[in-house]
Amino acid sequence: QVQLVESGGGSVQAGGSLRLSCAASGYTYSNYCMGWFRQAPGKKREGVAAICSDGFTNYADSVKGRFTISQDNAKNTLYLQMNSLEPEDTAMYYCALMRRTTRPTMIADFYNYWGQGTQVTVSS
Repeated sequence: QVQLVESGGGSVQAGGSLRLSCAASGYTYSNYCMGWFRQAPGKKREGVAAICSDGFTNYADSVKGRFTISQDNAKNTLYLQMNSLEPEDTAMYYCALMRRTTRPTMIADFYNYWGQGTQVTVSS
């Protein structure tokens, strides 16, 4: 059974940094994309960043230049480095996996598996 487990969330002041991790297990896909999505109360789920097995990466305009997505294949772990955090980044952050390399990558319905989420709170 595929499992995705997020960690690294917390509370920080504006301008601070956090690194989220997503530990993946139970899959053997050669073609895939992994992504980070977030959802704040009263708002729609938003794609944040994605990385695929063919090397393709993508970022939402709102986080470009501040966030970096990466993966460690040896550890089966996905990361999201978040710098220069702003209160608008406050949300529940979810890790997701699709068993294809479908473009565009920011469509939630394309993803097959989801983690439980980790909360990020940024205060001003």
